[in-house]
Amino acid sequence: MRKEDNMKMFSGSSNIALAKEIAEFLESELGKCVLERFSDGEIHFYVEENVRGEDVFVVQSGSYDANFHLMELFLMIDAFKRASAERITAVLPYYCYGRQDWKDRPRVPISARLVADLLESAGADRVLTMDLHSPQIQGFFSIPVDNLMAAPVLINYIQGLELKDLTIISPDAGGVGRARMFAKRLMATLAIIDKRRPAPNVAKVLNVIGDVKDRDVVILDDMVDTGGTLVQSAEALKKEGARRIFATCTHPVLSGQAIEKIEDSALEKLIVTNTIPLNERINSSKKIECLSVASLFGEAIRRINRGHSVSSLFV
Repeated sequence: MRKEDNMKMFSGSSNIALAKEIAEFLESELGKCVLERFSDGEIHFYVEENVRGEDVFVVQSGSYDANFHLMELFLMIDAFKRASAERITAVLPYYCYGRQDWKDRPRVPISARLVADLLESAGADRVLTMDLHSPQIQGFFSIPVDNLMAAPVLINYIQGLELKDLTIISPDAGGVGRARMFAKRLMATLAIIDKRRPAPNVAKVLNVIGDVKDRDVVILDDMVDTGGTLVQSAEALKKEGARRIFATCTHPVLSGQAIEKIEDSALEKLIVTNTIPLNERINSSKKIECLSVASLFGEAIRRINRGHSVSSLFV
């Protein structure tokens, strides 16, 4: 069993604010390293302290410039491996490229598997992430993977809203399991949005399965990207007679015109977490509330370091 004094945590450039919050929770400081770019844009990284025999955790979210941040993470892991770290855990609050996790048509990549292979090839001994787009992505790895859930933080916030006649909405058939768990913990009913995706980032809401008339509803999703599906779902629920309409997601990708769509929608509020850093425009939105998951990651890191159970966090 390891002791905390041989644990060191480092951060890539994607979500330094969250990494600092996690370090503060653990009553420690981020390790010293330098991330620079050569004049041609290549990444230059080096560690400024000894990590030989240390239990190293590297925090890097796959947000916005996902390609750059992934390459940065691979180089960091390789550096720690060559510096003789005892164990390297890649902490990815948001696992990018997770949406392509199976061949939904001929001649397409399974990018979620490719990222898993690259992480292992770089030298990661373990992965810690949150709300994978599909839980089965864990099976793409031959190393241990801990998939945290933002549920405790989101459920606590929803309970504080004191909603009445609550119904949890799954935005598609794939999210029913997650929505059912939320509904059980909140003692709420369950409904499902029937939708089709004719193309990437394009969705068409066809029907609402379940009773939402004169009820407060919460749409539960793992991520919101362009916001189109979310806005359509909110409109469909409004037409079916829903009283108050909220939405939650763990990963606020919020690309393109997502903010404008949400601002003009029937949604009363979108509750997100800080797995992806929010820019100033998103932070200024009155309809978006951001919750921190630093304590969840901090406690998981502590338990991994000490050899304790991580799954017991969610019992």
